[in-house]
Amino acid sequence: MDFDIIFIQEPSWTTICTIPCSRNCEEESLVGTANHPNWLTFPRSSELKSDYPRVVIYINIRLSSLQFSLCKDVINHKDILLVSFFNKNNTFWLMNIYSNLSHTALKYLKDTEIYIQNLLIMTGDFNIHDSLWDPLFPHHSSISDNLLIIVDLFNLELSMPTNQVLTRYPDNEHDSNLVIDLMFL
Repeated sequence: MDFDIIFIQEPSWTTICTIPCSRNCEEESLVGTANHPNWLTFPRSSELKSDYPRVVIYINIRLSSLQFSLCKDVINHKDILLVSFFNKNNTFWLMNIYSNLSHTALKYLKDTEIYIQNLLIMTGDFNIHDSLWDPLFPHHSSISDNLLIIVDLFNLELSMPTNQVLTRYPDNEHDSNLVIDLMFL
């Protein structure tokens, strides 16, 4: 592959295997997301099925010397994953976001007003339809304004692809294709 870092929103969570349980004689399911020995996997863990994280970051082991670390002490939200790494005595950050239809992740970021210096990339499924990034969508959303306030706090800018493509293809023919997956650099 030509990629060293992969950001996933809405990963599948499945039973990896069953393990003996110390509380009773029955085995319990070990639930997780896909793993591979060539990739470091950064998911936020959860015991509750209703609280499974909706973001994960995969980092190729070729980059292990940069000492990647999950930073739940800075942001602890199931739909926001913040990973740090070190390079030449500087700390840098990567952020992956899933914003549900209630936009709880964006509200969390706006309300907590976390300042992160050297955030290199913030990417995610933002579930925001807006003419700012989708030329086929005729309206502006007030939720977009909140996202842009957050982006500005992190000193990032929307990365527009040279070849504009749709990022969401609906399951039924009554909904239209959309651009809701965004990357800020």
